[in-house]
Amino acid sequence: MASRIQLTNAESTGAPGKFASAEIRREAAASGMTIGEDAEAPSITLSVDKDAKAAPQSYQIRVRNSGGRRVIEVTGADTVGVMYGGLDVAEAIRTGTLDSLKDYEKSPHIAKRGIKFNIPLDLRTPSYTDCSDAAQANIPEVWEREFWIDYLDAMARHRYNVLSLWSLHPFPSMVKVPEFPEVALDDVWRTRIKLDDQFSFAGNDMVRPEMLADYEVVKRMTIDEKIEFWRWVMQQAADRGITIYVFTWNVFTFGAEGKHGITNDMGNEITKKYFRATIREMVKTYPLLGGMGITAGEGMPHDMDSKVKEAWLWDTYGEGVRDALKSEPQREFNMIHRFHWTAQSDILDAFKDYPGTFDFSFKYSVAHMYSITKPPFIQPLLENIAPGRRTWLTVRNDDIYSFRFGDPAYIREYVLNMPPQDKMAGFYMGPDGYCWGRDFLERNPTTGKRPLVMEKQWYSFMLVGRLAYDPSLPDSHFERALASRHPDVSSEQLFRALQGASQVMPLTTRFFWGDIDLKWYPEACLCHRLSKGQGFYTVKHFMEGSAMPGASVLCIRDWRARLNARQPMTETTPLEIATALDGAAAETFAAIAELRNTARDDRELQKTIHDCEALGWLGNYYAAKIRGACALALFDSTGDSFEHDSAIRHLNDALSHWKAYAAIRDAQYVPALYNRVGYVDVTALTEKVATDIDIARNWKPYSLKDDGKRSGSEKGFRQ
Repeated sequence: MASRIQLTNAESTGAPGKFASAEIRREAAASGMTIGEDAEAPSITLSVDKDAKAAPQSYQIRVRNSGGRRVIEVTGADTVGVMYGGLDVAEAIRTGTLDSLKDYEKSPHIAKRGIKFNIPLDLRTPSYTDCSDAAQANIPEVWEREFWIDYLDAMARHRYNVLSLWSLHPFPSMVKVPEFPEVALDDVWRTRIKLDDQFSFAGNDMVRPEMLADYEVVKRMTIDEKIEFWRWVMQQAADRGITIYVFTWNVFTFGAEGKHGITNDMGNEITKKYFRATIREMVKTYPLLGGMGITAGEGMPHDMDSKVKEAWLWDTYGEGVRDALKSEPQREFNMIHRFHWTAQSDILDAFKDYPGTFDFSFKYSVAHMYSITKPPFIQPLLENIAPGRRTWLTVRNDDIYSFRFGDPAYIREYVLNMPPQDKMAGFYMGPDGYCWGRDFLERNPTTGKRPLVMEKQWYSFMLVGRLAYDPSLPDSHFERALASRHPDVSSEQLFRALQGASQVMPLTTRFFWGDIDLKWYPEACLCHRLSKGQGFYTVKHFMEGSAMPGASVLCIRDWRARLNARQPMTETTPLEIATALDGAAAETFAAIAELRNTARDDRELQKTIHDCEALGWLGNYYAAKIRGACALALFDSTGDSFEHDSAIRHLNDALSHWKAYAAIRDAQYVPALYNRVGYVDVTALTEKVATDIDIARNWKPYSLKDDGKRSGSEKGFRQ
């Protein structure tokens, strides 16, 4: 590759072009290349074709020779398109493929590709995730400019262009409302008390009196400084082609309740006036805010007529936006309404006069994107959605919080199975059970400053963002990315290790289904202790459990019934899931065996190997547990001592695998409080794992009851 290049960036490329140019310069410097005027050096030019007929965000790269000189021309249909083309050039420099670049054109497969971030703003204005260790640690981080530079840079590099910030009631931390001057909050607070796992799933006790009684000020800021800060964040996002949305749940008044007569009572006229005014100020204060997302769910009576809910939302959010836009009617301010405890017809009736783009939002895989690549839950919505309307996909990743992972084949298929563009506005991906800020799980971070989750799990974020933009990218593209990150090891083996380890969660979750995150946390075989499973899922729970709807997987009860009736197994059986889990683990272990000796001087690679190994042992654990549950279910129906002995043997194997998993995982990660499953200590759970052996040993035949009922998923949508 050339040692010197010439770079020309046209003024028309704007701030996104400047970002791409800076990335090219950064990668060139890291590769030992210099940039400057040179008549013989390869020339790279960035420009925008204002007459281009291509879709927004599109670009083309043309490579030609001119007077013996190689010329690489990057032309975008708009400034974001040229930025993405420039980022391709930066990536080619990093991966050593600049000399082999050829002509090509790109346009986005999915136009809006987003991140869902439950943002921990302040003790007094919490998000759903705030009753967790990770969120508490991130409260001071989200008020630092360095955090957002890192965050938005990473988003742009991975081709995300939407950032949705979710909060129960963010407004006191973000705006001033003239009619309600006491609501705006100075400074940033965090409680000093130790949190527990007793917080309501409905979010209504996120701020307890004892939390307010013992707090620390983590940053001194006036409300005016906060407003300036968030304007700056939104400008930085826009400079990278990213649009910010703010999402709320309703009706919450954290930070405002008790001031000016404001309460969380929907019937309180003062509260309605406050919400309308604060939405107006939110829109006016932030000219770069792209829109808002709303919910007719938490904070409203569950059994309330959705017409009443929607009327309240229109009178507050809808009218607030209209008030703000009276002074700038040309501004586009989008509204996204989640399908959650409400009805489509009532939504559309209430918001028929909304002055802008009005879309829906739906939990696409409920809480588990790593399950199957074509979840069935959205189908009723697609069949009944109103003509001309589209929905966003809330792609919840409450499957993997700790580990580095990535399987491009799974993500590619997941993206290609998403609904067509005439019915889908875009997606935003993220968890409710963990905070996607900086990572505070690792015992010994690689650098002094805690990395972003997006930096630590760079490979998985890269896969989703890049394949959502261009699902035709081959596996070899990502193997080259791994090679450039870890040049001293076999990228083929590293690719195999990550891909094998990443199959564990989807295989397990499609067999043992808990639709929302508090019902199923596969890293610990756990649910919230106040949920249906009472904490750790035992072998009895596995026998009683149901498979994921639409996964074509038999649960143990259905498998046993067909086996006993000698009926054909037309779906995947539990034992086939177990075999696949063992196969994924074996592939992972074989790959990392090739990597260990050459990974000694690469701390990040060492941690990646440990993550893969931990997931491999977890796959072995679930495989053995499933086999033990199958054997115990057969013993239950036949009394066959062979099956009884087999169950005990498999569950002893499961215990050994869990111990190996816990030793590797907990050497790297700390126990932590999660807001949706409670306190998680994998090593301490070993005692629970061992009880499966006692359950099997003491099992009495004919104890497993089957009433034919199978658990389903949240409906999420109804007419």
